[in-house]
Amino acid sequence: MSTTEMPQAVALPDGPAFSARRAWAAVGIILVGEVMDLLDSLVTTIAGPTITRDMGGSQEFIQWLAAGYTIAMAAGLLIGGRLGDKYGRKNLFLTGLAGFTVTSLVSAVATNPETLITARVLQGLLGALMVPQALGIIRSLFPPDKVGMAFGVTGPVMALSGVAGPILAGWLVDADYFGWSWRMIFAVNVPVGVLALVAGLVLLPRSQRQRDLRIDLVGAVIAAAGMAAVIFPLVQGRELGWPWWVFLLLAAGIGTLAGFVRHQYHRADKGLPTLVLPSLFRKKAFVSGLFIGILFFSVMMGGALLFGLFFQLGLGMSPLKAGLATIAQAAGMLLGFGFSQALGMARRTMFIGFAATAVGLLTALGTIAVQDDPVNAWWLSPALAVLGVGSGLAIAPFFDIVLSGVDERETGSASGTLTSAQQVGNALGASVLGTVFFSVLNGRRGEGASAFTAATSAALLVALALVAGAALCTRWLPERAVRHAEE
Repeated sequence: MSTTEMPQAVALPDGPAFSARRAWAAVGIILVGEVMDLLDSLVTTIAGPTITRDMGGSQEFIQWLAAGYTIAMAAGLLIGGRLGDKYGRKNLFLTGLAGFTVTSLVSAVATNPETLITARVLQGLLGALMVPQALGIIRSLFPPDKVGMAFGVTGPVMALSGVAGPILAGWLVDADYFGWSWRMIFAVNVPVGVLALVAGLVLLPRSQRQRDLRIDLVGAVIAAAGMAAVIFPLVQGRELGWPWWVFLLLAAGIGTLAGFVRHQYHRADKGLPTLVLPSLFRKKAFVSGLFIGILFFSVMMGGALLFGLFFQLGLGMSPLKAGLATIAQAAGMLLGFGFSQALGMARRTMFIGFAATAVGLLTALGTIAVQDDPVNAWWLSPALAVLGVGSGLAIAPFFDIVLSGVDERETGSASGTLTSAQQVGNALGASVLGTVFFSVLNGRRGEGASAFTAATSAALLVALALVAGAALCTRWLPERAVRHAEE
C-alpha cells in the first residue's frame, strides 16, 4: 500500500496528530498483542502431551492447560473493557502486554504442573486486560471514513495466526532449541512482548480516561466464580470418581451464573453501572447467539485438543507432524471464510456451515471406522478440510448476525459478552471432549490403538451433538446481518 492510499493523519482529542505511517505502526503493535493471545490459546493443544510427559502431570493437566487460560480470559473480558474506559486504553493494553510477557516467562521456567497452570490462568486474565482495548485504540487512530481499512487488515492476520498456531507449536517443540523443548512455545513471547511494549510506549496514542466511572467488581467476581464452578467438575470429576459434591458444584455454578444475571438486573434498576446490559437477556436473538457461541466454539477448541491427542498419543506422531496434519482443516477454514462472502452474511450461511461441520465430523468418524488400526492420519485430511470449511462458513457471519438483533446502545456490551461466551465455549470444549476422550480411553486400557480409536470416536459423537444444538439455535437469529462495514 502506498502512502497516498493510507488514511490521512488524525488529530487525537488529547494528543498531537498521528501521521499515517505512525498510525499503521500502532496497528501493528496492537496486532502483535492480539496474535500473542490467539497463539497461546492454541499452542497447548499440540504441546500438551509433551508437557505432560516432561512434568508428569495427570491427564486432566492437559485439559487445564487450555481450560485454565480460556476460562480466565472469559471472566476477565467482562471487566477488561470497562477498566480501559476508566484508566485509559493505552495504559491497560500495555499493562496487559507487560503482564502477559512476564507470565509467559514464568510458564517457560515452570517446574511443576501447579506453577504452570497458575501462570496460564494469570496469562488469561492479563490477556483479558489487553485484548478489549484493541478496538477502541484502532478507532482512535483513523478518521471514520478510513477506519474500515484498518479493521480489514486484522481479519486475515488473525486467521493466518490460527493456521500457524499448531504448526508453530509443533516446530518449536520438535526443534528443541537450547534444550528447552516445549518451553520455547512460551519463551518466544518474551522478546516479542518486550519489543512490542517498548514500541507501544512510544507509538500508541493516549486515550481519555473516565475517572469517575464506577465498575461492577462484585458482578465480575460472581461471573468468574460461576464459570469456574462449571468448568472444574467437568475437568476433575472423572479423576475424582464423580463424587456427589462434584454434581452439586456444577449445579451451584449454573445457579451462580443465573444469579449474575439477576445481579445485573438489580444494579440496572438502581441506576448503577453493569457489566452486561440486562436488556440483552430479553432478546431471543442475542440469547440464542450466546448458546451458539458456547456450543460451537466448544467444538472448535475441543476438536483441536481432541485431534492433537489422537495424533500424538494414539498414532505416535511428533508434535510437528501432528501440527502439520491439521493444515487441511486450517486451509478449509480460510476457504470457508471466502465462500461466506459469496453466500452473504445471512443465517442461511451459518446453517450451511453447521451442516458442513457435521458432515466433516461424520466423515472423520467413518474414516476411523473403516480403516484398520492404527488409522493413517493423512486419510483424515478430507474430513478435516470439510470440517474447516464448515467452521469458516459458520463463524464468518456469526458476530454480525447476532449483533444485528441488538440496539445501537447495546452493541458494546453485546460484543464483549459474545466474546466471553466464545471463551467459555473454548474452555467447555477442552473439558467436555477431553473428559469423554480420557474416560473411554481409561475404560479400554490394554487394547492398544483400538482404545484411542474408540475414545476419539466417542468424543466426535459428542462434538456432533454440540453442533446440532448450535444449528437448532439459529432459528431465533435474524435472517441476515443488517449492519454495514462502515459502522
